[in-house]
Amino acid sequence: MTEENMLVTLDTYLAAGVHIGTMQKTEDMKKFIYRVRSDGLYVLDVRKTDERIRLASKFLSRYEPEEILAVSRRIYSMGPLKKFGEVTGITTVAGRFIPGTLTNPVTKSFMEPEVLFLSDPRVDRQALKEAIEIGIPIVGMCDTEHLTSFIDFVIPTNNKGRKAVALIYYLMAREYLKN
Repeated sequence: MTEENMLVTLDTYLAAGVHIGTMQKTEDMKKFIYRVRSDGLYVLDVRKTDERIRLASKFLSRYEPEEILAVSRRIYSMGPLKKFGEVTGITTVAGRFIPGTLTNPVTKSFMEPEVLFLSDPRVDRQALKEAIEIGIPIVGMCDTEHLTSFIDFVIPTNNKGRKAVALIYYLMAREYLKN
């Protein structure tokens, strides 16, 4: 994929820090790693990130906004997540995900989404667990240290950086609305 075909320029991805991984890697994320820096930090391949944003947004566009649930407990993800929900009409849960939201019809917070979009599978593990239990597809932003066995569409990215997460939500919203 050439830079002209990317959703934003390579410099924009790099400035946002989308490529910054962690010092741990999993076998699941190995295919998304571009290289290892001398200090041991794994660097993600932004071209693969770009490609996966396209795939994930195309997948999500098959669903109506009310059929999608986007979840994030990370502080730096909450603002971009809320804006993502406003722009797209997708239901969002920013902050604590109440256990039983997807599995217990008696709770006030009960929802029946067709697909789940996570900003961090490790932090949002309650939502992930419930989505697995009810058998809905899961789209997730994953860093180099994540296990992806239950994530149907992995978006390899720095999911801890403020600018990186904001850029991913922006691109996902733009591509979702385009499709």
